[in-house]
Amino acid sequence: MSALARRLGVNASSVSRWEDGTSSPDPDALQQLAAELRVRPEFFLRPQITSARPVFFRSLSSAYVRDLAYQRVQMRWLQEVSATVQHYVDLPAVDIPDVLGSSSYRQLRDEDIERIALDLRRYWKIGEGPCVDVVALMERVGFVIGSIEMGTAKLDGLCGWSLADDRPHVLLATDKMAFARRQMDAAHEMAHALLHKHVTEEQLRTDLKHIETQAFRLASAFLLPSTTFPLEVRVPSLAALVTLKERWRVSIKAQIKRLADLNLISEDQAPHLYKLYSAKGWSKEEPLDRGRWELQQPHVLADALNLIVDAGVRSKADLLAVEFTISAGDVENLCNLPPGWFSRDRAEVVQLTPRFAERPVQSTESGAVVPFPNRSR
Repeated sequence: MSALARRLGVNASSVSRWEDGTSSPDPDALQQLAAELRVRPEFFLRPQITSARPVFFRSLSSAYVRDLAYQRVQMRWLQEVSATVQHYVDLPAVDIPDVLGSSSYRQLRDEDIERIALDLRRYWKIGEGPCVDVVALMERVGFVIGSIEMGTAKLDGLCGWSLADDRPHVLLATDKMAFARRQMDAAHEMAHALLHKHVTEEQLRTDLKHIETQAFRLASAFLLPSTTFPLEVRVPSLAALVTLKERWRVSIKAQIKRLADLNLISEDQAPHLYKLYSAKGWSKEEPLDRGRWELQQPHVLADALNLIVDAGVRSKADLLAVEFTISAGDVENLCNLPPGWFSRDRAEVVQLTPRFAERPVQSTESGAVVPFPNRSR
């Protein structure tokens, strides 16, 4: 705040009063503030999309306050972009079953979470084999997913429900680019949306460890079903888990944890496998992490914006000048649009005239059939 005040040439107390709403900047200061923060002045004048429901982070105690604040702002921007897009395009309907009913997350046992994972697979009709693209599945059933560079190793993703459309929104990190890592991150945020929709901020602070354990258990049970995955683990060795990673597209480390959760390895085997895992240097990069699969990217928001522009409903300039209050770069980043998308003109389709049709080739000569010699003699 003090750094922003210095750039604006005002007292830090003035910026603090602007932030808490006790005073407002004059028009010139508002223009300068918007320029510094790379938003339009209307950003500060429109009502903000807020929700009483918390935003779920993987960690609260170890993450820096400024990192958490940055991610919360990015989530709010994602929800605002989503709300704007939905004025023009119908996004996939939210098709997320109520897995808790009248129960509370605090009443869930491990066996309940295992059952929920199997019920979800049946409900979404994906069978009990590998789910090869969790991001695509989530978008199909109504999640809005964005991706940003988190800028910290302490945050992998976050999830929050928007009150505007009662739809879950998820932000995934782009600075952790392994396919299997993204599978688990996406499934983890999906689990929060399913199990912890009605959790309060106070409950999140007091029960964070329990809530995170539940989300990881459901994500693991969803990706590695208890009815099928154990049947393929003949020998619980690292070599075998590499082969299973190829098929199930779940990290080796997550597989070890899953085997321990299902009591398929003893209490002594799990630490032994983790030690071998670390000794091989796989904590930094596992086998098959680099270039094996193309990284799953969210596409619903990008497709919707392309549809709006291609249909002539809104031009790119109109979207920036009227609809969005944040910068073009921020919209492109959140929606997985290519950099510079807003500055590119639509391509004109030019119909070429087939010149050969004007001058048809006519032949007046007859052909002769030339026999090939018989070389079998």
